[in-house]
Amino acid sequence: MVTLHSALQKRDRSEIRMSTITVSSKYQIVIPSKIRKALGIKPGEKLHAIEYRGRIELVPVRPTKAARGSLKGIDSSVPRDADRP
Repeated sequence: MVTLHSALQKRDRSEIRMSTITVSSKYQIVIPSKIRKALGIKPGEKLHAIEYRGRIELVPVRPTKAARGSLKGIDSSVPRDADRP
């Protein structure tokens, strides 16, 4: 029988980061240093703030160039309608 505890032990612990933070009177938060370092977040960097199923997710905005080559080797053939070139 696999318990939650044993399942978590088998996972890469670097994937699990949780910290409690406080919202200031100006609605500001501080991202803990361990999380900033793990994600490579620098001062002035932009994040997407997404409300999803009752929680807030912060996702780093990455430049489009960072995705270059990520689709290398993907099949790009698309069936076309007869009236399209």
